[in-house]
Amino acid sequence: MRLRRAEMKFLRYWGPVLVVAILISVASTSRFGSSHTSRIILPILRWLMPHARLRTLESIHHMIRKCAHVVEYFAFGLLVLRALRSGRTGWCWTWAYSTMLVVAGFSLMDEFHQIFVPGRGASVFDSLLDTCAGALAVLIFWIITLRRMESGRSGQGAA
Repeated sequence: MRLRRAEMKFLRYWGPVLVVAILISVASTSRFGSSHTSRIILPILRWLMPHARLRTLESIHHMIRKCAHVVEYFAFGLLVLRALRSGRTGWCWTWAYSTMLVVAGFSLMDEFHQIFVPGRGASVFDSLLDTCAGALAVLIFWIITLRRMESGRSGQGAA
């Protein structure tokens, strides 16, 4: 019975990390390469901005793709940090450092994987962007945690 609880706790915290890691890996396939996403995104952008130049629309398409990196790895960073905390409260710098190692490591592996995907390529810039998105998630989580801890202390002192 105890093993089942441990397994359930592990899945509760690491299951979402695994799901997002799989989604990021799927997004690294040729199906989500620039040539494929442009078939969907560019017509939508043309419809939204019919007088825009093609170069402008391609630049916006590029920015949308980079924003997708930020969203993916921000969520991944939050979920890794959540899993490392495993329901504990407060703040521990080890969780932050470990989160950054996992995010940076996964980002580098993902870019390495793209070397072997037709129509894709590895980019150090993308890996840096991904790692920064994970760092932003950790930073925001840290700020929120500090504020909660401070408001908890001020509430106790007033009583």
